[in-house]
Amino acid sequence: MPSVEKVSRTDAGLASELRVSVMRLRRRLANERDPANDLSIPVMAVLGALFRYGELTVGELAGIERVQPPTMTRKVNFLEEGGYVLRRPHETDGRVVVVALTEQGRATVAADRKRRDEWLSRQLRELSAEEREVLRAAAPILHRLSERD
Repeated sequence: MPSVEKVSRTDAGLASELRVSVMRLRRRLANERDPANDLSIPVMAVLGALFRYGELTVGELAGIERVQPPTMTRKVNFLEEGGYVLRRPHETDGRVVVVALTEQGRATVAADRKRRDEWLSRQLRELSAEEREVLRAAAPILHRLSERD
């Protein structure tokens, strides 16, 4: 079997290796979720977006999560029923609803992220200083890739 270094010399090989590696890392991080948290990953992503960006409209949340507004409305309804988010009318447009985290929602996201960040930090400490520098340089690039259409 060819090495990752050899396969990733071409753009197609690099794409393949990144896809596999990112998906495996995502799966591993999903396994490190807070065991007290029984919310699905897509629902947690909504809480994470609110944690990161602050109050958002349902339409903005749908855009960030790349789902249709009715799908996001169902997720927001579920989160509101569970006490994780609150809805309120927009200040200038009464037709628009703004969604905000409650303290319960904020605590849920913080606990979930803390556990997964601790696991990943332990893994990073096992890498060499040079490998960590490569990842520091790659992180903004991976972020930009994740934001593209």
